[in-house]
Amino acid sequence: MSESKPQEEAKPVENAETRTEEELPPLSDHEFKIYNRAADHMEYFHNNFRRSWNLLWNACTNNRRPQGMSLKQFIMEGLQFAEHLTMHHNIEETYIFPVLAKKMPEFRGGRAELLRQHKQIHAGLDHFEEYLKKCRTGD
Repeated sequence: MSESKPQEEAKPVENAETRTEEELPPLSDHEFKIYNRAADHMEYFHNNFRRSWNLLWNACTNNRRPQGMSLKQFIMEGLQFAEHLTMHHNIEETYIFPVLAKKMPEFRGGRAELLRQHKQIHAGLDHFEEYLKKCRTGD
């Protein structure tokens, strides 16, 4: 029987894409305005999704729809939330993330934490949407 040698701890491999923030090229004033404007614009959409989600969540956890909202309207609110969030994520992944990848290594090669979050969200969102479609048809 041969003696086994303790395995060395794996060390991260450094390359150009694992640079720290301090090493990234600074944004020019013009670039900052562009990226900051985009962030402000996206915040508007994200806040709208948060409001819709909170409306749905509160109604479900309290077992009470918002005052004046019919069941049909409530189901449509959920379906629109799912549809709009799906479109929003598709736009981000197709158009926004590639632009961010030019200056932010995190967005290169599909490694972005936000991509992982999108996948997790849609794992549940797809089931949520199917459930609401069945509710709408009475299944």
